[in-house]
Amino acid sequence: MSILALESDPLMQLLPAERPAYATGMLLDAQDFADEQAYHRGRLARALLFLAGSGTLAGLAVSHQPTTATRPDEEIEVAPGLALDRLGRLVEQPRKACLRLARWWAQMAAQDGGDVLRQARYDNLSRFASPRFVAAHSAELPAQAVVADLYIRFAASEVGYSPSFASGPYDALNAVAASRVRDAYELQLLPRIALDDGHLGLPGMPAAAGLADADATVRRDALQDTVLAAWTPPAAPSGNRPGVATGPEHEGEMDGSAVWLARVFLPVIADAVPTRALEAPVLIDNFARRFLPTLALLGRSAGL
Repeated sequence: MSILALESDPLMQLLPAERPAYATGMLLDAQDFADEQAYHRGRLARALLFLAGSGTLAGLAVSHQPTTATRPDEEIEVAPGLALDRLGRLVEQPRKACLRLARWWAQMAAQDGGDVLRQARYDNLSRFASPRFVAAHSAELPAQAVVADLYIRFAASEVGYSPSFASGPYDALNAVAASRVRDAYELQLLPRIALDDGHLGLPGMPAAAGLADADATVRRDALQDTVLAAWTPPAAPSGNRPGVATGPEHEGEMDGSAVWLARVFLPVIADAVPTRALEAPVLIDNFARRFLPTLALLGRSAGL
């Protein structure tokens, strides 16, 4: 099962809100049906994005699993869950997923002679973590660590191949085409480069955050101003790339629609090329992500 290219999803483009219209006797082809799907998917994604925002809807907790007698590989484990990406698409991980940490570290160490790991090594780590994480793990934070962020992004894959007419400059009698496109996901663990006090690399907080202690009038005014300034055009591209522009939580030229899940702190020894301090625990900050609580959960918290 292969993942389709980013630009193959119509929602990555600036689509006009145009519904296909049909009439008796009109000739239709596959593109007409694809356009109808794209219209309905685009309207739903647009509504979800403005109603809930982008972030974690349920699950997707990230944890570190060390090697044991029954687990030969050290892993970063992601629990099943559901997120909304920055285009409003649902990204569902239906079962537990794991990333093999030793293999990932070896791949990073092989890039540019370990320069990627050197640039992702930091001290004074509490500045790059959420307040809840720092309160719980301040005594465990190492002197130095490589900082990497875990993302989940929407990925589409073709399944269910069926016979079809050949397309393109081919003349085949056994051509096939995908009869289904599966909404899937992809996990990415990326080292974070060039973090500092002015660029923490964490998801931006909502514009109305920090009003918990304000009076009702100030909160009302701030929320009204936020709503009036909240509209954004569909899928603002980033440079020559399709899709949405990257946010402060994204690394380099990665897919700007990816959802930030967690920050991973990998303790290292202060060598020229970072070497993992295997005796120190790998720490994971799950709490700097954007949480999207449901209305039912908010009602319960308010005693309704």
